[in-house]
Amino acid sequence: MSAFRTLDDIDVTGKRVLLRADLNVPISGDAVSDRTRLERLAPTILELADKGARVLVASHFGRPGGERVLEMSLAPVAKELGAVLGRPVAFAPDCVGDAALDAAAAMVDGDILVLENLRYHIGEEANDPDFSAALAELGELYVNDAFSAAHRAHASTEGVAHRLPAFAGRLMRAELEALNSALGNPERPVMAVVGGAKIATKLDLLGNLIERVDQLVIGGGMANTFLNAMGIDVGASLCEHDMAETARGILARADEIGCEVVLPSDAVIAEEFKAGAENRVVPVDAVPADQMILDVGPESVAGLAARIADMRTLVWNGPLGAFEIVPFDRGTVQVAHVAAELTKSGSLLSVAGGGDTVAAMNHAGVAGDLSYVSAAGGAFLEWLEGKTLPGVAALSASAS
Repeated sequence: MSAFRTLDDIDVTGKRVLLRADLNVPISGDAVSDRTRLERLAPTILELADKGARVLVASHFGRPGGERVLEMSLAPVAKELGAVLGRPVAFAPDCVGDAALDAAAAMVDGDILVLENLRYHIGEEANDPDFSAALAELGELYVNDAFSAAHRAHASTEGVAHRLPAFAGRLMRAELEALNSALGNPERPVMAVVGGAKIATKLDLLGNLIERVDQLVIGGGMANTFLNAMGIDVGASLCEHDMAETARGILARADEIGCEVVLPSDAVIAEEFKAGAENRVVPVDAVPADQMILDVGPESVAGLAARIADMRTLVWNGPLGAFEIVPFDRGTVQVAHVAAELTKSGSLLSVAGGGDTVAAMNHAGVAGDLSYVSAAGGAFLEWLEGKTLPGVAALSASAS
């Protein structure tokens, strides 16, 4: 894992700390409807404030495209953050310029200030040097605790880190350590479970994983494409017929390097995708032309459970079936429970994240029982794909 400095390496007392956070939370009306990201951020903010730092929290919210869109103001999020922290949280009507500088100048040790939406300025996403300089003017130290935005080379994630001494926050550190344990330097054997609808969106991911794991389990709509590529008729199932050659190439490469690819042996099928639809279990090579595969079957679940029991490390991205609708959630839920029990017993390190994975783990009720569940989405996926994340690279560059 790349070297970077953390909060353990600095004295923040009396210092203005520019903290890049992810406050891009769901809002319903004027109220935050999911506080998870705020709760995960809280330890870093409280530690900085309790150590006497003057904490300036910077974040994007939505995609205002460089315009001041009232509905994308961080003001209501700042209010909710105060409730989560149990502390007063001030709000600055801009993130750069006189309004931000005046608000920063008025702070005393232990104060917390949320700056207005970074993306109100076009310079944020453009990683404009002048905008980076304006942000850097607010702080004496820079802390990045937004792994979820680390895959973007923006002014607040990359540019500022070259202008101020840069450090990883507690959440950033936890995320990077969990990911390193899962794929950077894992205990073997290692299994990756990859679900979701389309191979086309996960080519880089699959290509990287087969080089790094011992077993690759493929579920969801992607499994149908692989089955089809092997000459199995998947009926009316979601299937990328034009990706058959690509799928065969992935299977051939996996075979060449000794990565075992595991596909479903049976499936839950139905004529239509709706709650309570009439369904049955069939072998994957016995799907009628008018039926579609919507989940892995019980034989596949039992086989996966036995395989996971032999693993030391599990990386999970994407559901095994159409988990949003009962009863097609059963495969994902049952396998998730197996992973959770093995994790609790201490025999398995389990890391899940990206796309619908967090929702699936929450639905299964196991998010708190896995070793780590990443809410980072795109950054988690790009890390799994083996790509360099600009926000992380900037922290490493600052450390060196």
